Amino acid sequence: MSHTTSNKDQLLARVRRIAGQMAAVEKAIEAEAGCSVILHQVAGVRGAVHGLMDELIEDHVREHVAHPGLTDDARSAGAEELIAVVRRYAK
Repeated sequence: MSHTTSNKDQLLARVRRIAGQMAAVEKAIEAEAGCSVILHQVAGVRGAVHGLMDELIEDHVREHVAHPGLTDDARSAGAEELIAVVRRYAK
């Protein structure tokens, strides 16, 4: 996905924040923190992953489905790729 290079730093920052959140979950489990604390942390991770996914989906739609100048075949392929990912993500 060549369009990810234009906002690569922003995407990597999101991934690093998610990794930091997961490290905090691991530490909380190791420290035997209360389950509500861990649940809140996991909910935060889930929200962060959803945000990353939303951004990637939006970029994909703009570049591989809605971008002016795409051929019908390219647009169809982009749509099929997105459908496959959304189906897998929604499981």
